[in-house]
Amino acid sequence: MVITKTPFRMSFFGGGTDMEEYFRENGGAVLSSTFDKYCYVNVRHLPRFFDYSTELSYAKTERVTSVEDIEHPAIRNAMKMLDMHEIRLTYEADLPARSGLGTSSSFAVGMLNAFYALKGKYADKKKLANEAIYLERVLCKEAGGWQDQIAASFGGMNRINFNADGYEVLPVIISPERKQKLNESLMMFFTGFTRFSSEIQKVNARDGRDKTAQLKEMYTLVDEAEKVLTDKGADLDDFGRLLDHTWKLKRQTGAAVSTDSIDGLYKKGTDAGALGGKLLGAGGGGFLVFYVPAEKQDTVRSAMEGFLEIPFQFENGGSRVIHYTPESYENVI
Repeated sequence: MVITKTPFRMSFFGGGTDMEEYFRENGGAVLSSTFDKYCYVNVRHLPRFFDYSTELSYAKTERVTSVEDIEHPAIRNAMKMLDMHEIRLTYEADLPARSGLGTSSSFAVGMLNAFYALKGKYADKKKLANEAIYLERVLCKEAGGWQDQIAASFGGMNRINFNADGYEVLPVIISPERKQKLNESLMMFFTGFTRFSSEIQKVNARDGRDKTAQLKEMYTLVDEAEKVLTDKGADLDDFGRLLDHTWKLKRQTGAAVSTDSIDGLYKKGTDAGALGGKLLGAGGGGFLVFYVPAEKQDTVRSAMEGFLEIPFQFENGGSRVIHYTPESYENVI
């Protein structure tokens, strides 16, 4: 039996520049961090006592006799890709799926990590990220960028650069005290709406807007935000102001990025004292994160009454195996 634990991520700057069709030509960069909310994937070989050979438990339960009959596209394609048979897989998570935190990619990374461990093999962070990208973007044909899979695999606060050759992951060098102050200045609220990121991406791609100018400016904000974090003499509150700037740019990149309800909630937060913030993920719903000076946090909390606040701490681990019991298994298929 194998259990993996894989973090969710919050993307601060550069989202959209991690789309392959964009960064291969223009370059891109993302500033993001994982935090202490996780998905857990439990995998073992299914004993041969049942009239089905594979059992999957996520938002629904599937019991099938052929991998081809699996409805969940990521599980079906991952099992075919790694030649997995006769398994029982269960998924659970600290936060809801389709909420802008890269949950589907965290699941993909955690599942691949578990499959490799069950086969007695080790997959490093780069391999997990690359194969999760291939699984979601190529095999499952889901629209989206590359940042989520990389963040879930590597963990921590990173600048991820994208170019024609691929990507590189550069940890943001920031003192523990400054990083903690940033953590304490961020407030996250659940809007109550969930959606499929790939569907939002498709809608935004169809609206015909030329997003190049906005994406290039969003790319430059990654440099500015990184400087704010790494320069001990910089005003950390500028991070919040830059979040406001990047959110306004993000809203111009697609009709489905925001809604009147989201705009109203964002205004509530900034009117109450937040210096800036953004909707996490592709848009349309999920979690709002605000940068709020300590003295304004109670006011913002009151303004967002009725919406669940999610306390969190940054984490550095990335996807990892937290339980491993070897199994003797012989494939008879």
